[in-house]
Amino acid sequence: MIWWRAAILACALIAPPAAAEKVLRYAFPIAETGFDPVQINDLYSTILLAHIFDSPFGYDYLARPAKVKPKTAAGLPEVSADGKLWTVRIRPGIYFADDPAFGGKKRELTAQDYVYSIKRHWDPKNKSPNLYQLDKRVIGMDAVRKHALAGGKFDYDREVEGLRAIDRYTFRFALTEPTPLLLYYLTSCTLACAVAREVIEAYPDRTMEHPVGTNAYRLTQWRRSSRIVLERNPNYREDYYDAEPPADDPQSQAIAARLRGKRLPMIDRVEVYVVEEAQPRWLAFLNGEHDLIDRLPFEFANLAAPEGRLAPHLQKKQIQMERTNELELIFVYFGMEHPLVGGYSAEKVALRRAIALAVDPEEWIRAVYYGQAIPAQSTVPPGSFGANPDLDSPLAEFNPAKAKALLDVYGYVDRDGDGYRETPDGSKLVLQIASVPDSQGRRQDELWRKFMDRVGLRIEFKKAQWPEHLRDSRAGKLMMWNLGWIASDPDADDFYVILYGPNKGQSNQSRFDLPQWNALYDKAKILSNGSERDRLYREMDKLFFAYAPLRPIAHRTLTGLAQPWLIGYRRNPVMRELWQYLDIDESVLPAQHARAGRVAAAPAR
Repeated sequence: MIWWRAAILACALIAPPAAAEKVLRYAFPIAETGFDPVQINDLYSTILLAHIFDSPFGYDYLARPAKVKPKTAAGLPEVSADGKLWTVRIRPGIYFADDPAFGGKKRELTAQDYVYSIKRHWDPKNKSPNLYQLDKRVIGMDAVRKHALAGGKFDYDREVEGLRAIDRYTFRFALTEPTPLLLYYLTSCTLACAVAREVIEAYPDRTMEHPVGTNAYRLTQWRRSSRIVLERNPNYREDYYDAEPPADDPQSQAIAARLRGKRLPMIDRVEVYVVEEAQPRWLAFLNGEHDLIDRLPFEFANLAAPEGRLAPHLQKKQIQMERTNELELIFVYFGMEHPLVGGYSAEKVALRRAIALAVDPEEWIRAVYYGQAIPAQSTVPPGSFGANPDLDSPLAEFNPAKAKALLDVYGYVDRDGDGYRETPDGSKLVLQIASVPDSQGRRQDELWRKFMDRVGLRIEFKKAQWPEHLRDSRAGKLMMWNLGWIASDPDADDFYVILYGPNKGQSNQSRFDLPQWNALYDKAKILSNGSERDRLYREMDKLFFAYAPLRPIAHRTLTGLAQPWLIGYRRNPVMRELWQYLDIDESVLPAQHARAGRVAAAPAR
């Protein structure tokens, strides 16, 4: 017996070591708000959601322009000739991550999960900021919502014609009007990602902190506004790298060739740190503590990439660079229901237009984005389907002299000689803009004070963290706010929804509600990209420019940097998933980082 035990011991001593665990580390500049898809519409929470939950469709990681592809769906949807009936078939054999709510059993994803998850947007208690995408379009759902709003309980079991499961793996939309953009909507995690009803009902007061999905990762650690850790979901389906890069993009072609056929995800754990100040994020990347800086702070862009080329000292380190013109808009909005800056009368419009004329977008771009942006002419960025490449907007003009003349004409004059204007009725005029307490927020404050002093308008700053401002904004409590809107799909419609009256408190933070504009949008939203829709968009632009509910400022150019050991990094402007398409080359990884836990030994299985 002794020799037998010795043999076992010898085998144990020469057994291969446990496989290394690949860990990706990087930082968010803004804190997450939570993990319940129905309650989220901020970028950084959406990035987290998109790795935990699954929508039926997604985007090809490398395809340019954007290309929709099935995720949990068995294929693209079947659409009726009139565009009102959409049928989606889900692949069998996809499972949620384990959770006590499932009673120890593996829980398969079904069509009913999508029906339940999408219905949640109509439930008033969820206060969905994304209902606008389907509101009034799904036959029967308005009646269910109205019953709940009248004091009844939202009835998830009520069968409705517009959204129902046909069988275990098939669900169907019946719509009140053609909705050509529904395919894009069904790629959005904040609208169409599947949750399990058992989980929502097991943790009714913890849905924002207890995510259970079917995607590649699951949440394992969370310190609010500080550190989020996601690890590989053991129940994740067989999924293999199969991206379709453009033929004229050799870098993407090389990535596809290197990774094609690898099982996803390739990285085992993702650690995300919330680091609001730019310098610590930048230094953490330079020191190799972070593998990726997906949105390089603008104040370091010219240091890292002077004239758009990677700096020599970073080239020596074999740092990878990715620069993209984002489908996004930076703007300041005016609260259209606010007694000072809101309203549709001539004097209110004059005040907003004067404020817009006093804003110098070129100086803004130099001071805030260090030249890494272009001035915005309207809400729609170049490159979106339906954008007007020849637009020269009067709302984008910088002209302080015209601003002062406009204020004078409408009675906004300095009556007491203190250098600042009063309202037409003689009362004190103080603008207030929401601002965050970081370095970029401080630079923006300085610009606003300079711009407004130039035309004799007093301005104050309401300082708070971004999630607090978002809450107040949705409730219509802010007078003005610098904000960004980032595309969830490549279509111009995604940038017109921020002005649509019925979307107030959701995508429409300004609460602009002009019947003529709304009527034009109602006609445009049922059309596919084309000349007739473009004609309607131009008419909508004219009304937007005339009433000035917001001042478009810039469309940014973003720079991403990756360490040499990170494989597969490319920026996709409309895609929130990234981590499962990345790998770490351990042969390139410096030994000191491995010893420090950059690639940690995996626990025994």
